[in-house]
Amino acid sequence: MYSSVPARAQEAQIINPGAMAVTGFSGTIIPGIEEGLPPGVDAIEETFIDTERATLRVFDVSALGGPPSGQLVYTPQPFEVLAGQIGQVFALTYDDGVRDGTPSGVPNLYAGATSLHGVRIVTPDADGDGRPERERRGKAGATFMEGQFGEENGGGPGSIWKIDGLTGAVSLFTTIEGNSGPGIGDVSFDKAHRQFFASDLDSGLIHRIAEDGAVIDTFDHGVAGRPARSLPPVADDGAVMDIQGAVFDSEDPDTWGFTQDERRIWGVAVHGGRVYYAVREEAEIWSVGLTQDGAFEGDPRWELTVDAEEDLAVTDIAFDNKGFMYLAQRGETENRFDYSQFADSGDGEVLRYWRESPDDPATESIWVPAPQEYAIGFPEGHRQSAGGIDLQYGYDSQGNFNPNACSDTLVATGDKLRDNPALAEQLAAGGPLAVHGVQITATVLVRPQNEPPFGSWFVDFDGFFEDPEVEGHVGDVEVWRPCEGRAGYYEQIPYPGGYPDPFWPPEFPPPGNYPPCIDVEAVEYFCTPAGLEADIYVRDVAGIGGDSVKADSRTPGVFVTPLQQTQPPGAPFTIGMSGFFPGDRVDVGLCFYRQSDADAGGYYPCCKVVVPLDTPPVSCEP
Repeated sequence: MYSSVPARAQEAQIINPGAMAVTGFSGTIIPGIEEGLPPGVDAIEETFIDTERATLRVFDVSALGGPPSGQLVYTPQPFEVLAGQIGQVFALTYDDGVRDGTPSGVPNLYAGATSLHGVRIVTPDADGDGRPERERRGKAGATFMEGQFGEENGGGPGSIWKIDGLTGAVSLFTTIEGNSGPGIGDVSFDKAHRQFFASDLDSGLIHRIAEDGAVIDTFDHGVAGRPARSLPPVADDGAVMDIQGAVFDSEDPDTWGFTQDERRIWGVAVHGGRVYYAVREEAEIWSVGLTQDGAFEGDPRWELTVDAEEDLAVTDIAFDNKGFMYLAQRGETENRFDYSQFADSGDGEVLRYWRESPDDPATESIWVPAPQEYAIGFPEGHRQSAGGIDLQYGYDSQGNFNPNACSDTLVATGDKLRDNPALAEQLAAGGPLAVHGVQITATVLVRPQNEPPFGSWFVDFDGFFEDPEVEGHVGDVEVWRPCEGRAGYYEQIPYPGGYPDPFWPPEFPPPGNYPPCIDVEAVEYFCTPAGLEADIYVRDVAGIGGDSVKADSRTPGVFVTPLQQTQPPGAPFTIGMSGFFPGDRVDVGLCFYRQSDADAGGYYPCCKVVVPLDTPPVSCEP
């Protein structure tokens, strides 16, 4: 296993609350350019990945120096990880900082190998200049260029790297075997089960990975997910990236071995006991549940089809503690041989969805049909998203963050963020215009507010401002934002009991054996505009075929709604609560029965339990 000390280590820990990690292309170099190139030699043919520049930086954005005015913020010297150490990376996630079973308060950072910052190949030196030969098309003897996937340090296109949050040491966490070149779409940490999920752009699988890096199992959306929406299964076609074959073209992503669009998974996020994931260019958001031991539940669910101007991949998903889901699009992959462009710029949107409250039966999704949008960047259209988003602590009027405001700020990556000739004079006072990096914006400032985004701060990825025309050079962003008690968490609840004499169907249970007639397997909390809601998942142990519940509050002063509801098999029962303080225990009584039995009148079996709900200690108030 490869391990090293990063190029710029710091005396103290490198990751503190609010630390903002960003990925991006490391830049280029022409070896020996000081001596000049021979006449007739094309400089582009001699331009290589600069392995001595960073592909990952961790920024301290705790103090932004004043109120937002659309200005560039100059942060302290960032911690850096070089392309020579890990190659080109996109996806980011933090773990929870538990070390040897003990919470340390300092997480580790993980980064996934990517082809989204281009694919570069070379063949051995043929002209005696001491440099390998760049190749656009596949050729016998071709290898990935140094700095592409960290292969010189044991990495490859399926690698996920680990950066120690205390020391900055870099090591190879795991490698997804069989990934031929497309790389990792996204990586997400599951705190409840201390495991990771990674989307594989080669196979279309979501890999479940143990905390020691061992791949446990996989979920195949194309085969196991699509049928849940009456779509035909689509198995992986087996296409691979063959850089030694004539079909490969570095400027044509269709030759890179991506799995088919119908099964291609991009962004991944763990939330409320489910793995949410984005699939296809015409992006759909799906989710699949997790069992109590963290395995895939096998209950894939379509959540929504993204309502955006352009059909683009959603490469990142984030949730806040108020019940909102944030999505970031990235422009279509465009890999130029001259390194100028890795993705189209100007169409990527950053969107915000929330659950309907109550669920509108006239709409197919439980999420609102029309999302809110954020203005990203100053160029016309304000759709400069590069595909990375996360939530950050709130900031006060002087740009100092408040760790008690868990998720009041949105951070989003983008290209050409301050480039608008029509506003050049107004923007000049705020720093250079050629900013490729991160926009920092209060989450309340949805469009048409903050349009153009003078109510935001901006951070440049690499500190170079002479490249105004490059596109797609910035990747993901991830914030270490410890905030306990956030809503949207998953609570595993054993059978709670509560009623001494439940009603049972005939012949059940056997004499002398009184098991619970239902199991309450899990509770998933959400903040909605109406307040806190809990999705309660039950298992019909008694076999009464129940599909309905009546609910009442067993906690004085607390009210629950609705009083009665019917749901299809496998769907949760959603209970709204009011009249309690965040963090209080609320006891909810449930009567579980079959609606057709109730409609028939007379006696019918009704299983009664009391579910103790430990509500999140964070208020749902905006």
